[in-house]
Amino acid sequence: MAKLLELDGEVLASYFSQLTGLLAEFADPSPDRILDLGSGPGTGSFALARRFPAAHVTAVDISAQMLHRLSKQASTHGVADRISTVEVNIDESWAEFSEGGPSDLVWAAAFMHHVADPARTFARAFEQLRSGGLVAVTEMDFFPLYLPEDTGVGRPGLETRLHAATSTQPPHEWTDHLRDAGFTLLERRPFDIRLDETQAGPSLNAYAMGSLAKLRSHATEVLDADDLAALDVLLDDEQPHSVARRDVLSLRTTRTTWIARRP
Repeated sequence: MAKLLELDGEVLASYFSQLTGLLAEFADPSPDRILDLGSGPGTGSFALARRFPAAHVTAVDISAQMLHRLSKQASTHGVADRISTVEVNIDESWAEFSEGGPSDLVWAAAFMHHVADPARTFARAFEQLRSGGLVAVTEMDFFPLYLPEDTGVGRPGLETRLHAATSTQPPHEWTDHLRDAGFTLLERRPFDIRLDETQAGPSLNAYAMGSLAKLRSHATEVLDADDLAALDVLLDDEQPHSVARRDVLSLRTTRTTWIARRP
């Protein structure tokens, strides 16, 4: 999962640049202290550090492995002095990363739906921010699509059926939670992401393989045997139709971001 998240940052670099650019339009003054909740291996932390070169980012995650990878990458990117990590369960005490004072920006990407009590977490984020500070919450509306209708393996429409079978939860919606916590909603922005292999870069094949393999792990009981067999061929590096070997791939997905301010 850590590698897939790192690939997400590589392949969707233009999207992260666009999103952090939007945040910069609302941030006045530019943030000095940023809190990345559920940071994983640092995809968001690094994007924020690039956009706001004077800011210090505190990356918070429950996984020591994720934070270890983040720290190694921070050194590689030359921002180790501007990113610190805190290993903690967000559903428990925030004292360990609240002692340094209020934050200017709280970032939570593909994370809020994991917390035990979203209302409490939004209320804590409100308390963590200075007056005028921002919170940015992002959710993936659906896993990316990569393949053509006819992949050359099995029946056409395999990827569409895979998504329909595994995407059983309704889209996340945080507008009311933010307002109930006391925030003023500034923007609810859906990002329609469409990238070809040139725009996505050389990591697209590996990213597609990882994403489809993750969906495959949830599909055993919900796809028929023929579709599962076709999917296994597509995920086999040795097969000529493998996703890893394809010269032509694209990425299509949407992500939604809520930006709100503490009055």
